Amino acid sequence: MVVRLSRHRLPALLCGMLAALTLVTPAAAAPVPAGAVRADAAAGWLARHLVDGERFEAVFDGVAYPDQGLALDAVFAFAAADVADDFGARALAWVTRPDVRDGYVGDGVTEAYAGATAKLALAVAVRGGDPTDVGGVDLIARLRSLQSPGGRFADLSAWGDFSNAFSQSFAILALNRSAQGVPAVAAEWLAGTRCPDGGYPLLPAQPVCVSEVDATAVAVQALRAAGRWADAAAGLGWLVSVQRADGGFTNADGTANANSTGLAAQALRAGGRPLAWARARVFLAGLQVGCAAPVVDRGAVDFDGGVFDPATATRATAQAVLGLTGTGYAELSRATATTGAPTFPCH
Repeated sequence: MVVRLSRHRLPALLCGMLAALTLVTPAAAAPVPAGAVRADAAAGWLARHLVDGERFEAVFDGVAYPDQGLALDAVFAFAAADVADDFGARALAWVTRPDVRDGYVGDGVTEAYAGATAKLALAVAVRGGDPTDVGGVDLIARLRSLQSPGGRFADLSAWGDFSNAFSQSFAILALNRSAQGVPAVAAEWLAGTRCPDGGYPLLPAQPVCVSEVDATAVAVQALRAAGRWADAAAGLGWLVSVQRADGGFTNADGTANANSTGLAAQALRAGGRPLAWARARVFLAGLQVGCAAPVVDRGAVDFDGGVFDPATATRATAQAVLGLTGTGYAELSRATATTGAPTFPCH
């Protein structure tokens, strides 16, 4: 999920998930046999598809644009799977390079993006770094400066405010790891966006409150981190209620996919819903590419189980790893991660 938009990445975001990130020829996904799912191999595939071993890019009209958000998703996936720690270090080093960093979070003067700032701060903390000093930038202080008196974290930009449920949730998750902790008003604001059915919308204050799987999955993790147990429980209950019979979850257009299911599965396990998590994990396992596929594709998690598309598989795999392991954002750590990019075992 993209958490903010800026002029630096507008062309790339227009092409979204369809951007061609590799030159691998699409082939039919060959599902992994039941019980053989490998989160480590999925993370290994993701690591091997980093451009120059450090970054992801989106290509639009022949121009490659940096995709810092996807690189951070990979950092989270490597920590969740406890592998590819060397790749995680390089990916974070790339995102925190001043020119790359400021193209993502803003310069802090004319532009500052709450969701991007929060996501980067969380990734730095997950890798054991100090978010208050990222190349001389205090991401925690900047994030707090973007909070309104009412508790909402909003963007500072001439291009508008693109903050949403992800921005608020990542802000809470990042601040939960800071010395000052989470401002109560921030969690209260997020809880106040809840829809009547118990889920959470991507955008607040709409004429009709529509719960979304991805937004709810991240919001309940943030609310639990902030101690808002009842508000999180309502969201978890809604997730269980919309889970498909096959264990999967759909996005806004009704497509059951690895991205939404991965985030929902992560939230369900972290939120103490093991049976629903197990069902979601079975669905994700069915999307993992196995030994019948070309070697270059093995271990990846396909977006929806159709014709394998590496352009969508990168983000799908990154978020699927979170669901396969079930490690919540609040618990992620690279402390025990090993180096290297595991491959899918085929005999």
